[in-house]
Amino acid sequence: MGAVFRREVLSYFTSPIGYIFLAAFYAFSAFFFASSSLQAGSTDMSSMFESLMLLLVVLIPILTMRTMSEDKKTKTDQCLLTAPVSLGGIVAGKFFAALLVYTCAVAVTVVYAVIVSGYAEVDWLVIAGNVVGLELFGASFVAVGIFCSSLTESQVVAAVVSFISTLALTMLSLVANLVNWEPLQKLLGALSFYDRYAGFTYGMFDLSNVLFFISAIAVFLFFTVRVLEKRRWA
Repeated sequence: MGAVFRREVLSYFTSPIGYIFLAAFYAFSAFFFASSSLQAGSTDMSSMFESLMLLLVVLIPILTMRTMSEDKKTKTDQCLLTAPVSLGGIVAGKFFAALLVYTCAVAVTVVYAVIVSGYAEVDWLVIAGNVVGLELFGASFVAVGIFCSSLTESQVVAAVVSFISTLALTMLSLVANLVNWEPLQKLLGALSFYDRYAGFTYGMFDLSNVLFFISAIAVFLFFTVRVLEKRRWA
């Protein structure tokens, strides 16, 4: 796993993808921070975090679109599949590499909180809740994106499928409001990534929401392993 992880981290910065992702995240987060906190003269950063959550629907597919599809297109996946490393190790290495780049992006929100704390008292519990929530939310999207990337050799197709998938998972609560059957309505609401993330914006560390995101990560990484396993024996 370590070799795959190092290879993937290096690839993010020997190609434009890592720089594009970080630059876009920093630029938009700075804009949201300036317009919601600095301009209003408020220490409340929840609006910025909500905006970042929606931004991830667009940016995460860019980050993950090449993770599996590029190997399939260039046929280097055959080397990986026959290498002395488990399929779980391959998927985990790629996941943690993408997660590291994503974490570098999220870390800038802590800098914004420090800036605000220089002018007024900040509720660090709420900030911590937002950062942890955004990290878990993004990590689950990374897992979804890697799974989508494993289904095709086209990076564009992987990005589009990932975008549609993450958007659907985020907006399940809206779909639930259109459903008249209560059991299905509750199920869709429970699976909505937006609803699961919302509690974090208020500094609420609900263990069920933490476990939900961790479970989502595990499920989509498992699906990715199954895709690779099928390809290995094809």
